[in-house]
Amino acid sequence: MRDGFIKVAAATPDVLVADCVHNRQAIVEKAREMAKNGAKVLVFPELCLTGYTCQDLFWQETLLHRTEEELKIMQRELQDIDGLIFIGLPLRHKGKLYNAAAVLNQGRLLGFVPKHHLPNYAEFYEARYFVPGQAFDGYVDWQGEKVPFGQNLLFHCAEVPGLSVAAEICEDLWAPNPPSIFHAMAGATLIVNLSASDETTGKDAYRRELVSGQSARLICGYIYATAGNGESTQDLVFGGQNLIAENGTVLREAKRFANETIYGEIDVERLESERRRISTWQPESKEEHTQINFHVKVEQTPLSRFFDPSPFVPEDKTDRDRRCDEILTIQAMGLKKRLDHTGCKAAVLGISGGLDSTLALLVTARAFDLCGLDRSQITAVTMPCFGTTDRTYTNACELTRRLGATLREVDIKKAVLQHFEDIGHDYEDHSVTFENAQARERTQVIMDIANSLGGLVIGTGDLSELALGWATYNGDHMSMYGVNGSVPKTLVRHLVRYYADTCKEPELAAILEDVLDTPVSPELLPPKDGVISQKTEDLVGPYELHDFFLYYMMRFQFGPGKIYRIARIAFAGMYHDEVILKWLKKFYWRFFSQQFKRSCLPDGPKVGSVAVSPRGDLRMPSDACVRIWMDELETLG
Repeated sequence: MRDGFIKVAAATPDVLVADCVHNRQAIVEKAREMAKNGAKVLVFPELCLTGYTCQDLFWQETLLHRTEEELKIMQRELQDIDGLIFIGLPLRHKGKLYNAAAVLNQGRLLGFVPKHHLPNYAEFYEARYFVPGQAFDGYVDWQGEKVPFGQNLLFHCAEVPGLSVAAEICEDLWAPNPPSIFHAMAGATLIVNLSASDETTGKDAYRRELVSGQSARLICGYIYATAGNGESTQDLVFGGQNLIAENGTVLREAKRFANETIYGEIDVERLESERRRISTWQPESKEEHTQINFHVKVEQTPLSRFFDPSPFVPEDKTDRDRRCDEILTIQAMGLKKRLDHTGCKAAVLGISGGLDSTLALLVTARAFDLCGLDRSQITAVTMPCFGTTDRTYTNACELTRRLGATLREVDIKKAVLQHFEDIGHDYEDHSVTFENAQARERTQVIMDIANSLGGLVIGTGDLSELALGWATYNGDHMSMYGVNGSVPKTLVRHLVRYYADTCKEPELAAILEDVLDTPVSPELLPPKDGVISQKTEDLVGPYELHDFFLYYMMRFQFGPGKIYRIARIAFAGMYHDEVILKWLKKFYWRFFSQQFKRSCLPDGPKVGSVAVSPRGDLRMPSDACVRIWMDELETLG
């Protein structure tokens, strides 16, 4: 819970219809099991204390009286359970019967939440026995205490301020205006649903989509606990399809027909961050809700959820291929618009034989196809200098020819050496001046060629480089349209591979495969024995780590400690903890110190949920201080 994670559980106990003594024992047993496994919010199915399918037995005084007695016993037996527990039961109140949830915390009965939308169609006859619950309907006298009764009860965790829990029951979710909407707008970050949804063909998929979609729409966690095969009687079969979702993602799903208990960790901090970020998510007054505090012991929640080490790249190949095609199209359509608007019939870019310039050329070729322009009007300029190797030079030339673009070579060694002489720089001094002079000379060359052709300079730098400031100011940092500016390095690789897999040109595919196998390098320092001597990831760190850091810092605003914790899980067995921490420190230092480069970026298409354009996602002062983030980093490890 210190990182905003709270472990939750949904259980389907083995009930016997109308045997509330057995059912109470089964519920207590499950509750103890869930608490032992660290769950702090425990959810059971609708009417599970009696069984959902009691039908006219719900009118029996014996059943109703015994249900109340078993709930009292349950309170005593669950006094030592550290968590918030939701249990379904029939409840008498003001002379009527309600389908309700009893809410317990450390043996205290905090409230009763009644169901509002009562199905009375097809196989359901709830309106025969129950009446709809209202927003608030006073108090129930319970063992000498006044217990709040009503739909709009909001259970707020005193120790975890962001955790507010509200309940709805089964059909409430399926109705056009689910109570969960109003609960979320009043501040609930976690919705629980006590359900008894029977199985029919295909219903499981709809149920899953309903729960997932509601969690996305409300930016909340959602726990769905439903009845299992102990309820199956006469014409109905129940499958126990318990679900735990968070903001559109199903974290856990129970195997149907197995009465399975499922666990998951809801990231409350992430939900709060999303709600703050999205301006159209507007909270409403809590006046109609009654807030009730509950307590849990604060401790670090063990995490079992999966953290993808490549959050920008879909794991499933089908999804990945679809995403790659979509991104290539977005990039190309953005450039097409710029070409159409300016009336340019030509484009110029530097081609190095590396991943970024390769992707930029592929995108430019696609944009020219969309514009109906001849690819020969694309001028790819190779500008060999001190660090250029035969491998990258050859790939740059062959790639250009295979794509039908015009290849132009400008050897910049002489110009750079003259510049060194002009400014008094020693060639043997391989400092940042040595490197950046080459980058700026290359930018000058392609800018002037573009002017002579009446064309646009296409930028090649990617999102990861911009995040780290790994670009020469007014060198490769500048262009007239940057097609890769919101594509992270880990995704660039997959976009090039997708093009290689789908181009249906073996010779072109072979070149792209070799580009993919080439180490990432700016090639600004002389090679050693003809091999690249300057490898970017040796200097700034592995891009897969930096992309992971960037995603969670920008997308969810996580702090360094939380990012470090989940990175250790995501990269377990790949990087030692001290290596992750080393590069995390480097990431934060570079991200803050290099903002001035991002404050004046050229235009470029946004393709994903994370971008650093000063006109789009990132409004950050160029001179912001990194101190408090570094202070937190120093406490880690």
